This record gives sequence, structure tokens and C-alpha cells, in this order.
Amino acid sequence: MKLVIFTDGGCSGNPGPAAIGVVITKNGTVIKEISRTIGEATNNIAEYTAVVYALQEALILKARDVLIKTDSELMARQLNGQYAVKHGHIKPLFDQVKHLYSGFRSV
Repeated sequence: MKLVIFTDGGCSGNPGPAAIGVVITKNGTVIKEISRTIGEATNNIAEYTAVVYALQEALILKARDVLIKTDSELMARQLNGQYAVKHGHIKPLFDQVKHLYSGFRSV
């Protein structure tokens, strides 16, 4: 099963009160929506947290292939290996996302 997943995260102030949003679709139909507040965080932490939630949910749904759509250029380029992760507070979330990748045939 291939899922297309839309993720977003943001905060009011940076850092500040933060939240995430995830929409998971299959064949163009929304099958799951997730929205959560996550406490105090930076925008980048919120973006990564949204992807963590999305991939965890995709595993629960037994997806084999996922396509992640995000508006975070920094996160996308870090996950694609184009940019290095330079901030220590992002590294644990980056590592968690990369670990979650191993549960899928393709991401």
C-alpha cells in the first residue's frame, strides 16, 4: 500500500508554543488526520515531529511505500542528504526519522 502524507509543523515565536499537522491519503482519499500541540519547540522541531508522527501512523497502517510532502526545505534537504544536520537539538529527531524509514520499502 502506498500512502501520500502531508506534514506541517509550526510555532508561535521561535521557540514558542508549537503544533503539528498530518494528513495521510491513499489513492487521493484522506484516511487519517493528526493534529497535536507539542508544547514549547522551535519550528524545525515541530516540522520533524510531524514527520515522526506521520511515519509511525503509516507503520500502524501497514504501509510499504510512502511519499512525504512537506513545506520545510531545510528538513527535506537534511533527510535527502543534501544538507548536514548542524543543530544538536534536531539530531535525535533526524535519527528517529531515518530509523523509521527502515520500516518501509520506499520513502
